[in-house]
Amino acid sequence: MNKRNIVISILFGMASCFLYQSCNNGIKPDESFKKPNVLLVMVDDMGWTDLGVYGSEISTPNIDKLAQGGILFTDFHTSVSCSPTRSMLLSGTDNHLAGLGNMGELLSENQKGKPGYEGYLNTNVVCLAEVLKEEGYNTFMAGKWHLGHDDFNIPGARGFDRTLSLLVGGGSHFSDRAGIMEVEDPVEYSMNGGKIEELPKDFYSSRSYTDYLMNSIRESRDDNKPFLAYLAFTAPHDPLHVPEPWLGKYEGLYNDGYSKLKEIRIQKAKALGLIPEDAPEVPLYPDSPVWETLTDDKKAFEARRMEVYAGMVENMDYHFGRIINFLDDIKELENTIVLFLSDNGSNPWENTQYPGNEDGVYLSRFDNSIENLGNPTSHISYGMGWASACSGPLDYFKMAMGEGGIRCPLIIAGPQISKGKTIHSFAYITDLMPTILDMAGIEHPKTYKGKEVLPMTGRTLKNVLSGETESAYSDKDYVAGEMLNGKWIRKGSYKAVFVTKPYGPEKWQLFNIEADPGETNDLSTEKPDLLEELKAEWIKYSDEVSIVEWIN
Repeated sequence: MNKRNIVISILFGMASCFLYQSCNNGIKPDESFKKPNVLLVMVDDMGWTDLGVYGSEISTPNIDKLAQGGILFTDFHTSVSCSPTRSMLLSGTDNHLAGLGNMGELLSENQKGKPGYEGYLNTNVVCLAEVLKEEGYNTFMAGKWHLGHDDFNIPGARGFDRTLSLLVGGGSHFSDRAGIMEVEDPVEYSMNGGKIEELPKDFYSSRSYTDYLMNSIRESRDDNKPFLAYLAFTAPHDPLHVPEPWLGKYEGLYNDGYSKLKEIRIQKAKALGLIPEDAPEVPLYPDSPVWETLTDDKKAFEARRMEVYAGMVENMDYHFGRIINFLDDIKELENTIVLFLSDNGSNPWENTQYPGNEDGVYLSRFDNSIENLGNPTSHISYGMGWASACSGPLDYFKMAMGEGGIRCPLIIAGPQISKGKTIHSFAYITDLMPTILDMAGIEHPKTYKGKEVLPMTGRTLKNVLSGETESAYSDKDYVAGEMLNGKWIRKGSYKAVFVTKPYGPEKWQLFNIEADPGETNDLSTEKPDLLEELKAEWIKYSDEVSIVEWIN
């Protein structure tokens, strides 16, 4: 038996494990218990401080209202990129076990074909939709999937009854289906288990996904089943597109540049109590452009990119508000658990950095004049300077293991959940599926369609949400992650992290994340024994989930 099979056998057989045990042994409710609906909302590439309740100047009244009626988490973590996070969200299991040890687009030759590196959500795990469907739920999805685009692994094949889904990592938000890069142009969509070749002419991602979910819920109401509605916005992932009036709303707001925005966001985060008032302030990422050295034309272009991005975030909030109001109108909101989160931190990549775009040939088909930015014929991202600014008091961004890459907004509201509370304790993306199942009184299956499936590695947050406990983790628990050889591991308030080049120093560092969320003070020389302890535990984690080192 090879090492991976031994590990899987241990995971099946162990009654408890220091980290990788499922803590969800949901107790069957009495017959009077009404299973809650679940509205699971994920946004794409949004910075930690991009919402009003997290310190943003961007108007997000509907999401802010959700936080006022529920719980806001300040120390919630994901992976550094899209599909690994999504695999953990929908399996409750580490991404290296669920098939996304790396994004399918970025697999190195030595990773291809290895277990856990299938590049899609594998069948060693059971999808949240599959579990809830077996338990009598209607299951609907609209938005970004990014967990496979073959017939056997698209959303309709993994438990979703009705779907309208972007299958790849991103693309135009309008009907033209332009890809982020030429190899994915035109981008693939699926609907109800099959591929579709054309979108409605009036398609805009945030509005159309919301419409589809609302229609699906409305048309299924007669069967009196609870529902899972997974709304996976592609906003605000690039290319940055948004219709009026949001396209012009933020004109002039970002003319002072990246550093000024980061400074303002840091002070707001402190004033809101999201981080300690005496937390050291992290500067703008040093490889960001220096605003003062830019020409006036370049400053105007840069400011316009951020204006479009801000409009996308507010537009997304508007459509989120539409589905919340809809649920309220049909008398379902009171029995709906609403979860809102981002898949990773802000995106530093320029559109020229995607594979195949470097020569400019594909991008030359778009009109990126300043007057056209945000319109369907444009193709822009917002770059490293704004990505660093949108991380606010955190360092780094997407694709880097610093807090700005893996610490994300999380807000949960609904029945039996405390209202208007902020939780500062650690939580992880793998905790959400155990939480949903626990609150619905559903046990995670040991088998699915006759095949043994891996247990969840996350922990239920049910008692945290009800106010019975402050955390699902103790100061002795280890939680770890990896992608593209970037590494992190937490124990209590301490985090050991290895940020790879070109973004980081490519060496292990140690930070007290509670006191220093910006990771400004490396404690590796002050606490060498703790660092060695965490490194040793990370190796155990690596062995248990069979990490295959990425080779560039």
